[in-house]
Amino acid sequence: MLARVQSSAILGINGIPLSVEVDNAPGLNRFTIVGLPDAAVKESQERVNSAIKNSGFRSPRGITVVNLAPADIRKEGSALDLPIALGLLAATDQLSGERFSDYALVGELALNGSVRPVAGALPMTLAARDANLKGILVPQDNAEEAGVVPGIQVIPIETLAQASEFLAGEAEISPFVTDTAALLTETTGHTLDLSDVKGQTHVKRAMTIAAAGGHNLLMVGPPGTGKTMLASRLPGILPTMTFEEALETTRVYSVAGALRDGKKLVVQRPFRTPHHTATTVSISGGGHGMRPMPGEVSMAHNGVLFLDELPEFNRGALEVLRQPLEEGLVHIRRAMYGVTFPSRFLLVVALNPCPCGYRSHPQKRCRCSFGEIQRYMTRLSGPLLDRIDLHVDVPALTYDEISDSRQSGPTTPEVRAIVQGVRDRQRNRYNGRFACNAHLDSKSIREHCSMGEAAQRLLQDAMERLGLSARAYDKVLRVARTIADIDSAEIISEHHLAEAVQYRTLDQELVTP
Repeated sequence: MLARVQSSAILGINGIPLSVEVDNAPGLNRFTIVGLPDAAVKESQERVNSAIKNSGFRSPRGITVVNLAPADIRKEGSALDLPIALGLLAATDQLSGERFSDYALVGELALNGSVRPVAGALPMTLAARDANLKGILVPQDNAEEAGVVPGIQVIPIETLAQASEFLAGEAEISPFVTDTAALLTETTGHTLDLSDVKGQTHVKRAMTIAAAGGHNLLMVGPPGTGKTMLASRLPGILPTMTFEEALETTRVYSVAGALRDGKKLVVQRPFRTPHHTATTVSISGGGHGMRPMPGEVSMAHNGVLFLDELPEFNRGALEVLRQPLEEGLVHIRRAMYGVTFPSRFLLVVALNPCPCGYRSHPQKRCRCSFGEIQRYMTRLSGPLLDRIDLHVDVPALTYDEISDSRQSGPTTPEVRAIVQGVRDRQRNRYNGRFACNAHLDSKSIREHCSMGEAAQRLLQDAMERLGLSARAYDKVLRVARTIADIDSAEIISEHHLAEAVQYRTLDQELVTP
């Protein structure tokens, strides 16, 4: 007898509707799975047989063929255990399956018939909703994650027997709905305060501009000047995540299997800090398995990617940042697959001015030779530096600045309020086309970055003196637009542009000993 069950597979961060066809016929016992299954899917035969027997059902006999359609997409993982088992029960006349056509099924089976959680429950639920199914049966531990998706019933399942009773119409299970409104207002842990960092007023100003406009930031200075402390406080001043942003970020973490500690929805902006020994694949994503995994550029989606000691990173790992910085996407192409991951993040990098770190220190003497400094700085390619909007010098602190017990500048909530207001203004201006000024294309820059005559003369002079590229020209205008937004100004004035230009002066100074 032939039975058909709805399920889902993962490709990138997207769920793909999948049909599990099970045919059972008389003959010598044989169990075959076709449709490009990986080793974990093939091993489901043993888990399914044990789970069926230990749940009180009759062990299947005869020739069993399981087809995973469409057959040209590779299937990986253990999420197909539950649909294969229920399809097998229906094919052997042990389950009527009145609701098979209305519900998708995902879940890993234990040998005793209990259902274990799987990675990617959120994108698979979205795929079921987009396929116009009534609902989806998911493991109990995945219910809160899947329950954030509106417009579909999420049925939590604990055992194979419970799932069979529900599909046969013999039992009712209330759909699980996650309170997304409460999650979006949820705060976890202690927020690091910007005022804890002594001095560095101009760097905090640059951080405010970076957060308000979504601009990438580079900090250069001697060791111990607060670069890492400042970077770790940047997520706290970013605007609150919208539901759409939280949902997309959660999809990435769901596929990566990184939703731990009871997390249902990623509502805090990610802050990723890979070590400088990170490989190119760990930064960009991919891997050797049949299912590519998101890299750091995708795990930082809608958040911050912080690279400390930038010149110490592998050159190839740095160069893969170019495409995500330009497009907000990373395309992974391998011999067996091709996927696209979202990777719209705010890049923050920190570096010393030389190998010893003291080239710009007012007291300590630099021990580096001219050649050492040149070799150190040439690890940073011009095209990568060109994609960073704000270059800021972080000088050594004086004794008075370090010993001052008073509050150092505005607090994180105060700066976040400013940033949120500026982001709301940008969102209204662009009507959803762009989330912030940093995402403006060339046509939109001409439309929304109007300047006075004095500002135009200043920009022309800066282009000639600093030798700025066409990309740097656009970035100066985007930053100036953000500074004008902070001042609630519609037209970019001369002082807005002057401040934006000063954040590009390190283009020449970084590589000049």
